[in-house]
Formats: sequence, structure tokens, C-alpha cells
Amino acid sequence: MSNDVDLESAAAMLGPIAEADVSLAPFCTYRVGGAARLFVEADSVADLEQVCDAVKVAGCQTLVIGKGSNLLVADAGFAGVVVRLGSTFEEISIDPEEATVRAGALASLPIVARRTASAGLTGFEWAVGVPGSIGGAVRMNAGGHGSDMAASLTGARIFDLQQGGASDWTLNDLQLGYRRSSVGPQHVVLSADFHLARGDRAEAEAEISEIVRWRRANQPGGQNAGSVFANPEGDSAGRLIEQVGLKGHRIGTAEVSTKHANFIQADPDGSADDVYALIREVQLRVATMTGVELHPENLLIGFEDGP
Repeated sequence: MSNDVDLESAAAMLGPIAEADVSLAPFCTYRVGGAARLFVEADSVADLEQVCDAVKVAGCQTLVIGKGSNLLVADAGFAGVVVRLGSTFEEISIDPEEATVRAGALASLPIVARRTASAGLTGFEWAVGVPGSIGGAVRMNAGGHGSDMAASLTGARIFDLQQGGASDWTLNDLQLGYRRSSVGPQHVVLSADFHLARGDRAEAEAEISEIVRWRRANQPGGQNAGSVFANPEGDSAGRLIEQVGLKGHRIGTAEVSTKHANFIQADPDGSADDVYALIREVQLRVATMTGVELHPENLLIGFEDGP
């Protein structure tokens, strides 16, 4: 069965919850990239069960996305079903007395950071500078400013698009490491639970303000997906990129940031393929000149020589 026939079968089974040929650029912070052949915004677990049934029968690929702050999709797009959770998964519940938080997977990290600080809880201030979702942050164990998700995460509820059904995962199940977890491409994070510390609201909000100030001073805005490469142990990817003379280096519509060398900026109406070519050139130049192999943090989808 061809991929076109597979997708036709999936579209028929998904019915009105699926749209065809939806551009993914608006869903990625690079603001570039191609279209999803089928796009589903799931507003319930029932919608996810429907996706699961459809992809089982059709045999097509799935891609789960959140805020797209760590995602680059090739200009050719994704020839499968892209799944994004709807606004029903943005709910945030805070218990200040118990210092616990439950956040929906589509909840914004900066919003969770600000709301927990406002409730007098501390331990999640670092997340104010990460423009991603709770779900994506669980999957990659996002972090910054000396902390990460593993520091306060206690568990998550996960839906399996291959097997169907949702289950509660413990911290041991999640196997969090540096920018990684056991959450796979077939999994959809539905919500996450945290245990923070009771603290002083004014101090927490002051720390948030300082993080925001530091980020604005040291990191670029515009169309990028944050740090492109994970830092090698004991070193900085940005330092290595700058050392080999690539700060400000450009390929087509993509440029290594002149403000922070571990960021790549995409031009308005730019090309995801240009961004990808620049990522690969940076990897090659750094490996050749320093012997250090840089590994992308960005999720790279649909490129011929990539994962």
C-alpha cells in the first residue's frame, strides 16, 4: 500500500478532526518548514484513541508536537499525521499548601513559572526563559539556569499512540537524563506533576525578573529554537562554534546568531532546509577543527540524511 493510500485511509477514519496539508511553520519557533499531510488537534483522550486506531489501520507515521520551540521540519514537510494537543490540555492546578502542581501538557513553561512564583512556590523559576510546553519539556528534560525538569517532576500521564490508552509514569519510568527521557515519538504527554518548595513570593518573582533580564541581554529573540546543540561535557557548544569562526556565518536564509553562537536564526519566510544545512556545516567544522562532535538538541524531521 502506498503512503498516499495510507493517508487517505487515515483521513477517512479521522474525519472532521483531521485537516490536510497544514503548514507547520506557525507551530514552530523557527517559523519555517513544510506542511503536515494530515494535522490533528486533539481536544480529548477520545481524539487520541481515534488517531491511534487510524494509524494502526493505515500504517502511517505520526509526529507529536507541542509549542515547537525545539522543532525543525524540512521544507518538504511531514508525510504522515501530526498530532498537537488542544487548549483543554493547558490547565494548571496549584496547591500552595502542599507545594504541588499539575500542569497540562500544552501549558506554557513561562506561564507555569510565573503562576507558581505568584503562589509563593519556588523551584520552577528557571522555566520562565524556555518558550516551550510542559509536554515537550518532559520529553527532553528541558532545563536552564542550573536546574531542569528532573529537579521537581514527580510523574506524568502518558498516552501511547501505538498501543492506545493512557497510563501514569513514575520518575523511574521516565528515566530522565541530560536533555533526554524514555518518552518516545509514539508517546503523548497529557499532564505532569511537580513538587516544589514553599518560599517567598517576592523573592521568586525577583528571580524570574532577573532570568528574563539575563536572557534578553545574552540571547537573541526572533525566529530560532533556542540552543541548537547540547553542551559537551565540561564545555560550551557556543564557545566551540565561536572558536572556529562561525559566529555570524550564513547559509541562504539561516545565520549563526551574532549574539549567541549556539543559536541559529531563520529569516522571515526563510527555509528550513537552509537551517538544517547550517546545522550540519557547524557540526562538520567543529568536529574537523576541534575533534568535538556536537549533537543537536533540536528535533530534526524529514531531512534525507538526518534522523
